[in-house]
Amino acid sequence: MSKKSFVIIGAGYTGLTAALKLAEAGHKVTILERGTIIGGLASDFKVEGASLERAYHHLFKTDTDIISMANELGVGNKLKWHNSSVSLYYENTLYPFKGALDLIRFKPLSFFNRIRAGLIVLYLQKTNNWQQFQKISAYDWMLKAAGKQVTKVIWEPLLKGKFDKHYNKVAMAWLWARIHIRAQSREPGGEKLGYFEDGFQTFTDALATKLGELGVDIRTGVEIASLDNTQGSKVNITLSSGQNMTYDACIATTPSHVFASLIQNSKTIRRSYLEKLNSIDYLGARLLIFSSTQDISPYYWHNINDLDLPFLVFIHHTKLIDKKYYNGKFIYYIATYVPHDHELFTNSDKSLERIWFTALKQIFPDFDTKRIREKHFFRFANAQHIVDANYVNKIPKTETPLKNVYLSNFSQIYPEDRGTNYAVREGKQIASKLIDRH
Repeated sequence: MSKKSFVIIGAGYTGLTAALKLAEAGHKVTILERGTIIGGLASDFKVEGASLERAYHHLFKTDTDIISMANELGVGNKLKWHNSSVSLYYENTLYPFKGALDLIRFKPLSFFNRIRAGLIVLYLQKTNNWQQFQKISAYDWMLKAAGKQVTKVIWEPLLKGKFDKHYNKVAMAWLWARIHIRAQSREPGGEKLGYFEDGFQTFTDALATKLGELGVDIRTGVEIASLDNTQGSKVNITLSSGQNMTYDACIATTPSHVFASLIQNSKTIRRSYLEKLNSIDYLGARLLIFSSTQDISPYYWHNINDLDLPFLVFIHHTKLIDKKYYNGKFIYYIATYVPHDHELFTNSDKSLERIWFTALKQIFPDFDTKRIREKHFFRFANAQHIVDANYVNKIPKTETPLKNVYLSNFSQIYPEDRGTNYAVREGKQIASKLIDRH
């Protein structure tokens, strides 16, 4: 097999995994990353002297692709499994919401609707026929199957929190995947979630080390202006600086609309293809992570089912991971998904802090801001794509109209939602395809 030169745009887990497999097959690989660090949404920062993800992460037992990759990289022993705990906040009360018994005790629903809600979830956990859910929205399906009260109390707030104004357009196939896959990861003793010692940076560092050993060239802070074919079948990358680089093939792992902006001036590309790429809408994510000397809640995960509150989820990270890793302090995430023009996405960190801490005080009256030690704010523009009831027709193919240019991003993961496990899986698959062809 002749040695080929590959360029990968984006240093998230899909790009890093694809680079690893291509380099292991003997090819020359270059990764171009716009940001200053690698790892995508799993990239880290320091809080209380320890590594932590800028966007919250954990693994399920069913996340076999990233688990096997961790073993390949020699850090499988660093992946530990912890007992999870889940709660739901509704009408000024925080309810435990871990399993069937908690649902039976959930007083905001009538007893009949508690049973009905449980049976619906059980059905979704057991059925494998997800294709039946592609053309109907989760909102409409739940209204019909679970009824108005169950939908209003449980599903509508979660859909609005995750998809904002698009809540009633999201395909039931997406919700089925969230419920079905999570159920498969449960064990008789309860749900366990996976987390690496020293955070997901452990996995990222292991990937980077192996890539370095294989001679992969990772370049950060690189701004790409465009890509196109040369007069032959090679791929030309033009940087914003004007520099041109030529490769045998390219894998773009950017969001679909970003990829569209890079190829829009190519004579090979039809407008209809660009329109398809741009038809996938993305929401932004805003996060506030803080450390405190105060233990605010006994639960790890808090679903906020009160539509008057300005965030989707509150996470007590140190109810999953021992606080000894964080200088004995408690670590918390507040997060939401909103359109790019939404106040919660555009406003200042100070304004966001004021809004969110006021709401947190409503949930936990004893919450004391004076005991906070560190505060960190993050904003991601393309954090969640909108999986509507027509989404199956929007998914772009891996092969693009440009010769030897391939697209691999989380908009192609369906019906599952984006996540580190699927990023690794997609990286393996696209690399395997290119190895076969080149």
